[in-house]
Amino acid sequence: RFKSDAFPQFRERFQELVDAGQHPTTLFIGCSDSRIVPYLLTGSGPGELFLVRNVGAFVPPYDQSRGFHGTAAAIEFAVLNLAVKRIIVCGHSHCGGIRALYEEVPPAAQNLTRWLDLGREAALPVAHPGPEVLRRTEQRAIVLQLERLMDYPMVRASVEAGTLTLHGWHYVLEDGEVHVFDVVSGDFVPASLADHAGTGPYVLPAAGIGLDA
Repeated sequence: RFKSDAFPQFRERFQELVDAGQHPTTLFIGCSDSRIVPYLLTGSGPGELFLVRNVGAFVPPYDQSRGFHGTAAAIEFAVLNLAVKRIIVCGHSHCGGIRALYEEVPPAAQNLTRWLDLGREAALPVAHPGPEVLRRTEQRAIVLQLERLMDYPMVRASVEAGTLTLHGWHYVLEDGEVHVFDVVSGDFVPASLADHAGTGPYVLPAAGIGLDA
């Protein structure tokens, strides 16, 4: 069905992408959750997004202390090879990965247990989180990943040079709206109300980004 129905609509675009290569402007780091559809969410098409998805939309440390990982390699490739102009870290409401920070993980899921360590700093000191705690944890986790991105030398250098911006998104599934992180207020603001949604520069950690919210 794709070949007969969908592909013909984009045939010329795909041929352009073959002839000229890909030149996406955005690295989209999102959760693997099946309810997140990046192309639908952003209104983008073939060749516009360089996609990386994993449980929780987490960013591993640059120092390779977690071993081999495709997310770290993709970040390097997007910044160094593709010269993307922005990186979006997109978390979302009702995230199973974030909820798992407060629950026991099956003993057999050793990779998942270790992976969730990348979000534990965002967890709040409560045993039985309600909806508000989970929402705050989801948003705190997004900020944590932005901070970790700045530990990648090529990311920091590009941000400081003004050629790359970082954006934290919290997609509220039930509302169909993205809330963007505002480093000035330290809060997430609905994109429909944010003056800088999608265009505002990222501010370095020393200028106020943190997990205080």
